[in-house]
Amino acid sequence: MSLIKKILGIIIIFVAIQLIPYGNSHVNPPVTGEPKWDSNETKALFDRACAACHSNETKYPWYSNIAPVSWLVQHDIDEGREKFNVSAWGAQKKNKGKDAADELQEDEMPPFIFTLTHPEARLTDEEKQQLIDGFKKTFGVEKDND
Repeated sequence: MSLIKKILGIIIIFVAIQLIPYGNSHVNPPVTGEPKWDSNETKALFDRACAACHSNETKYPWYSNIAPVSWLVQHDIDEGREKFNVSAWGAQKKNKGKDAADELQEDEMPPFIFTLTHPEARLTDEEKQQLIDGFKKTFGVEKDND
């Protein structure tokens, strides 16, 4: 198979996957509740580093319109909202606020790949500690917060 045919095949596949509807809607569900934040600073840090996946106020970047990246973005948002969504506070079965502080402390959140494309989500050590402390004050220290 010639190089031109291979390139043409890749282009056809790339164009065809754009027709798969998953990851294209970019519609945020309504905000039905929100925790009582301990401070405006905690809320601002959350908005910078976490809200894209853990709220219903996602601002979709340009690359979220191009498959297969759009699929990955939508998957991360769906999973983030399912596990911990401040925009459905009180309606979600379990909002694990305490776990948010733990994951931040253990450098599991925000994910490295997210901070590559969202430099505003990179927190200084001081900001990270401030957000951890804010999460603990906002959500308490028990394992499950309803």
